[in-house]
Amino acid sequence: MSLKGFHIVFIIFSTLLALGVGLWCVWVDLVEGAPIYLAGAVASFVSAVTLVVYGVWFYRKMKRLRIIT
Repeated sequence: MSLKGFHIVFIIFSTLLALGVGLWCVWVDLVEGAPIYLAGAVASFVSAVTLVVYGVWFYRKMKRLRIIT
């Protein structure tokens, strides 16, 4: 696997991890009622959206440069 392919896979796994942490923070906030976990959930979901945007941008750039077919 090339470095560019690994980069795309890493972005996908990072996005899934951010979503998982966000869901976990929401769950803990519902159980414990601690607002700091809600802030963590928001930060995780924002990170996940940012990673998706970056992943799409990176993929399109590599496709435009004809590095990824």
